[in-house]
Amino acid sequence: MSQKEIDPEKEIGRILSQVAAQMRCSLVNVYAAINRLAPQERREEDPKLDRSAALLEESYYRLLRLAGNLTDAATLVGEGPLPLENEDLVGLCRTLCGEAAELAAVLEQQLVFHCEEEERLVAVNPEGVERLLLNLLSNAMKFTPKGGVITVELRFAGGQVELSVSDTGTGISPQLLPTLFDRYHHAERMDPAPHGLGLGLPICHRIAKGHDGELTASSVEGVGTRVTFTFPDRTEPVVTVQDIGFDYAGGFDHTLLELSDALPAAAFCRRREKS
Repeated sequence: MSQKEIDPEKEIGRILSQVAAQMRCSLVNVYAAINRLAPQERREEDPKLDRSAALLEESYYRLLRLAGNLTDAATLVGEGPLPLENEDLVGLCRTLCGEAAELAAVLEQQLVFHCEEEERLVAVNPEGVERLLLNLLSNAMKFTPKGGVITVELRFAGGQVELSVSDTGTGISPQLLPTLFDRYHHAERMDPAPHGLGLGLPICHRIAKGHDGELTASSVEGVGTRVTFTFPDRTEPVVTVQDIGFDYAGGFDHTLLELSDALPAAAFCRRREKS
């Protein structure tokens, strides 16, 4: 490729990153305005004000999540490994599922976590695993009806880690399964509002590849879907001290941010947090 030639995918990724940066700048002012119009202490005392502010906060979180996904879109063309560190994977997943279960309850869904081990050190990219798991939970919550069950299972067998998210939702048609993880290439397959641009699963696929792993899915329409992240069960031989990285959530609640597309405005009410 000559110097004058431009890789279209990389150029699109660069542009999307710039758009995301502009969005983040504007969103800072939006959140400041929400807090000026509806201070935290007033929201706790005034249910009507709290519900109105929650609508604004819901939109803020969804836009912030979109900005993060647009930034990550630039990495979808990459195939290199992610930086790994030894992490208690059981503890990480258990904590995330505990936080997500409280939000799933707002949707009248049950979220359960299963693992036979209490703790297990595994070489992972903690932020990557967090985003992958929360994205899979977001998808499950979107397409699981009230009264449904979402199950997260973590298994260690044969030198492999299997982290799966299954639901009792609507399922996926057989025609969509072969291209499920690259569906951002197909505008006609993107979810209708408010379910986003379809970037979540491709980002999960990239995270899986960055762990030298894979992402697979099985589904039966009307019964439910199971998505499994499989990668090597290993630890890093040398513990390295890493610099504090960029917080993709901008200091906000990671779980609430990643699940925002699946949640109603009630999940953002301050009175819910106190209950």
